[in-house]
Amino acid sequence: MPELPEMENYRRLLSEVILNTPITDVTVQREKSINMAPELFASTLKGSRFIFIERRGKYLIFHLSDGKRLLLHLMLGGLLYLGHGHEDKPSRNTQIEISFGSATLYFIGLRLGYLHLLSAKESDLALEGLGPDLFSRKLTRERFTAILQSRRGTLKSLLVNQQAIAGIGNSYADEIAFAAGLHPSTKVQQLTESEISRLYDAAMSVLTDALEAGGYMELPLFQGDERTGGFDESFRIYDREGQPCVRCGSTIVKTELSGRKVFYCPVCQP
Repeated sequence: MPELPEMENYRRLLSEVILNTPITDVTVQREKSINMAPELFASTLKGSRFIFIERRGKYLIFHLSDGKRLLLHLMLGGLLYLGHGHEDKPSRNTQIEISFGSATLYFIGLRLGYLHLLSAKESDLALEGLGPDLFSRKLTRERFTAILQSRRGTLKSLLVNQQAIAGIGNSYADEIAFAAGLHPSTKVQQLTESEISRLYDAAMSVLTDALEAGGYMELPLFQGDERTGGFDESFRIYDREGQPCVRCGSTIVKTELSGRKVFYCPVCQP
């Protein structure tokens, strides 16, 4: 599932190429991926423009020139592709296509994900339960500490809880715990202030590095995009079961915690 670095990478790249360009055509292949009749969805979007693209956690919010917003959550398996010309299309089936003249933004893999057309108020309501974003200036070290000290449960569960902190999923939760030297099953209420501070530094470092490398998406956003997916080979712990730890050489372990797969080093994360 795309997480904070992947969605922020999309936001930055799309903001460079499609803002303030009139929408000329809209095709909906899967009605369940939107929240209204396809005809109304298309007619409302045509002629409008994206004037700003915002990200909250794993969501992208496309602000339209008429005041409405498109709320995107890619969920598991969702991807974006920006094609130029009739021949430049993704090989996978698409659920929604939004054209800007010769360029088309393809929404792929929206079997669980969605693209909803909302008013500004509806969009705000849909996102009001989200916790603060790790890249938000409001999430200081002090606020991060206060959030963790007010919660219970395991470290892994806390990191992926979007109501506590928005944007982290399975893969980066494991990377952050490894970078901080903390076991994913550690009880949050037992963390010392020093460990919480170390966790904050680890989270900022891991997510910043992932963003700078373009995240781990399997498909480039457009032809010639050499940025997206650059973090694929940089995971130090996630999905490396049975391989040697990059720090100590011990064998990386995979287990389950509250129904989620977890990867950790038994030596570096006691």
